[in-house]
Amino acid sequence: MQRKRLPIIVIVVITAFITYLHYSEAPGIRELHRIYTELYYIPVLIAAIAFGSRGAILTFVLVCALYLPYIFFSRVETVLTLTDQLLHLVLFGIFSVLAGLLVDRERKSSRQAERAEYLAGLGQAATTIVHELKNPLITILGFAGRIEKGKGNARESARVISESARTMQKIVSDVLDFARPATLSLEENDVSEAVRRACDFCRAKAEKRAVGLSLDLPAEPLTAMADHYRLERVFTNLIDNAVDASAQGQTVSVSARMEKGNVLARIKDSGPGIDREALQKIFTPFYTTKSAGTGLGMAIAKKVVDEHGGNIRIQSEPGKGTEVTVELPRKEESP
Repeated sequence: MQRKRLPIIVIVVITAFITYLHYSEAPGIRELHRIYTELYYIPVLIAAIAFGSRGAILTFVLVCALYLPYIFFSRVETVLTLTDQLLHLVLFGIFSVLAGLLVDRERKSSRQAERAEYLAGLGQAATTIVHELKNPLITILGFAGRIEKGKGNARESARVISESARTMQKIVSDVLDFARPATLSLEENDVSEAVRRACDFCRAKAEKRAVGLSLDLPAEPLTAMADHYRLERVFTNLIDNAVDASAQGQTVSVSARMEKGNVLARIKDSGPGIDREALQKIFTPFYTTKSAGTGLGMAIAKKVVDEHGGNIRIQSEPGKGTEVTVELPRKEESP
């Protein structure tokens, strides 16, 4: 309401001021009155931009209500002058309608484009989710069928089914985490502990891929008001991405420290890096360069860090690796 009230006040004040100039100036000075008449385009343009055709037409009606008495009650020298003023008012009305209609059409096109983009994104999201759920579902059905027919090793089949079910559970959890508003449980926590636990979760995968995982944490705690569980998931996802991007024999460096009163956690790999186009889309939901995955990991990470009042930055160049920095505000500045 406040955003709508301001342009209305500006339109009324400008229109009233221009009309005051008409009435306060001697009718014989035609050049000045022509200038004053042209100034009426200003409130109409403001109204068209702010409210579309309805605002432009209402402003034109307001101008007529204020300006027509001046035309008829001022001493006009000739009929030609009166005709000129009325014709100008008619053309001014046509301009008001056209300006408003153009703004309405532009806004309608913009809304249609946004809706088309939304539907395209929704379709992409649905396709991605269905694709990611399809593979583990096929695996579950296949191994369940083997158990039902008494074929193969039942224990091994059960293990594969459990792993596939956990994969599906992770996909569903990622989608829910992204879709629903995050409810943070903020408490005074040691961020370095969340980083340490995230490294522990990723260490087995790193060892399996023959990727080194170095951890550098200070002796003193890095205290901040934070949701320990959600931050732990963020760091786990970032470290997991770095391990995936690393080749055999490379090392992922993870560190955290206090800098200028804020907690900074860095995850750096020596992988192939990210090109500029991909870097610009890195936080876009459902965007991924991997052959598997929902593309929600980075979007969720940014969402969680933003809700902590922090920010997440990525520096990368093709062939030179990637560095992700998570910055969290110190305890007294956290939300």
